Amino acid sequence: MDRIPEPELMDEDEQARAYAEADFEEPHAHCLDLLIESTSELPDEGVAIDLGCGPGDITLRFASTFPRWHVDGIDGAAAMLHYGQQDLMRSGLSDRVRLIRGYLPLEQLPRNSYDFIFSNSLLHHLAEPMVLWNTVKQAGAKGTPVFIMDLARSESQDEAKRLVEEYAAGEPTILRTDFFHSLCAAYRPEEVQAQLRKAQLELEVRQVTDRHLIVWGTI
Repeated sequence: MDRIPEPELMDEDEQARAYAEADFEEPHAHCLDLLIESTSELPDEGVAIDLGCGPGDITLRFASTFPRWHVDGIDGAAAMLHYGQQDLMRSGLSDRVRLIRGYLPLEQLPRNSYDFIFSNSLLHHLAEPMVLWNTVKQAGAKGTPVFIMDLARSESQDEAKRLVEEYAAGEPTILRTDFFHSLCAAYRPEEVQAQLRKAQLELEVRQVTDRHLIVWGTI
């Protein structure tokens, strides 16, 4: 199946609220497990950036798991950040976590460089994937660890529909629709590898579930 692009921003309140309230415990916990597994030499403390943080669930999970790290979450959707700020205030992590509105590419990031770069479910939203990889290079320095998790495009629309039924049967219609569109808009592992070659980034790519891939390594 050829890629079918979707809108880059999820900025409608109904859409953002559905995403913020959805049960992502399994995929988000798995994302953090894979992050930890792929970055075993991460320092005890530092400053990380979460690119495309949405309502901040992965951002907060990272900060809770790594209590000596600070995290900047960046997202272009004000509606997503609205719900993220609510969760951030309840989390007790406001002293170490900032959620910042920013539409990539940014001329200037909140910091000149970061000690760790991660992202979950941003790449498939981007019409121009090099925006992500160029931002990774902008945010880090030689040797900076990187971890990216995203959807992998389904082989067909029928397969995408099957995955929606398997993993989102109980979710609101708007979320199920977004999930289907995202499965059709995602990149395949071989496409991501080509993007990395173009960006001159020597990162590893692996499909880890029937709907997810990860990219990891150091700049």
